[in-house]
Amino acid sequence: MDNNESLLELMKIRIVTSFRWREDIVLPLADELGIKKEEMEQILIKNLDMSSLEALHPRFESARPRCLKERIHADLRLCYLSDVMEIVSGDDSEKITTKISKEVLDGTPYNQALEDGKKQLLEILLGDQI
Repeated sequence: MDNNESLLELMKIRIVTSFRWREDIVLPLADELGIKKEEMEQILIKNLDMSSLEALHPRFESARPRCLKERIHADLRLCYLSDVMEIVSGDDSEKITTKISKEVLDGTPYNQALEDGKKQLLEILLGDQI
């Protein structure tokens, strides 16, 4: 490895091991994959170039609400109730997932917010609109 490659590697390491990166990206992904944080750091360093690393944190943060809404959609079984059976409208599905994801992003524990979503969903299914 020449001097330029060593410097680039050091710069990548500094980005990936920074506090915000560790807390927001490395640890959650390592936990999800069941690997050590050091392994996740090496995966990122190996697979991302410098410009991707520099741009990833803001993109990661901007994707968070969308990913959360997709998780809520799946956990409330809206893929069946709305997408397949169509007994919950697309608009109602969107309202629920948006409201619950906002609660979670504002600090409500996920499981508690999901319970609120289940109650709203049941109201819709029983004919009491949200």
